[in-house]
Amino acid sequence: MNETHATVPVRVWDIPVRLFHWLLVLLVIVMFVTGKLGGNWLEWHERAGYSILVLVMFRIVWGFVGSHHARFVNFLRGPRTVLAYVKNAVRKDSPRHTGHNPLGAVSAVTMLGVLLLQAVMGLFANDDLMLEGPFAHLVSKSVSDQLTTLHKLNSTLILILIGGHLAAIAFAYFYKQENLVKAMITGDKMLPASAATPARPVWLAWVIGIWVAVAAYALLHR
Repeated sequence: MNETHATVPVRVWDIPVRLFHWLLVLLVIVMFVTGKLGGNWLEWHERAGYSILVLVMFRIVWGFVGSHHARFVNFLRGPRTVLAYVKNAVRKDSPRHTGHNPLGAVSAVTMLGVLLLQAVMGLFANDDLMLEGPFAHLVSKSVSDQLTTLHKLNSTLILILIGGHLAAIAFAYFYKQENLVKAMITGDKMLPASAATPARPVWLAWVIGIWVAVAAYALLHR
């Protein structure tokens, strides 16, 4: 391999993004399992929902002030770019993207939006038995019931998005020989050294995370 094509491990996903990703995976699993079990498990479903709300709020803030590849402005692309990527996605020699590819970026932001919507609707939902969201009393029973129905329907959309996400990971691994899971664990991809970008300090992520958690707690327990 000549020097022009030499690659080295380059940090693409910083620690805050990786922690966010894997905590979100865990919490979404908890949310679905406890939602299906019902009964007293719904208290854990509620806690998982609160935690997801905090995580998504953190990721939105980090999408504006975080490291290079975490910022929305550096990976969101217009419809033409997304369509051009989709048309060429089946080509094994199509260009690889350092961070999110255009379609992956749309998927990631869509998932954030759908999960945020799910968490917010859960705040107004009720199960007609023993549990209701902290804001359910702020709306009429009929509105709360409607939001509860939408909350349940939206969970199906989340499952569809998760299925698409897993399919994309499998496609990248088996067809393009690109291990996206490993990259999200280690944070590194094999790239030219020139692709390296400076990371934001981890303490900033902690400050934002704590601030978001405190703000959410104050809002939910006022």
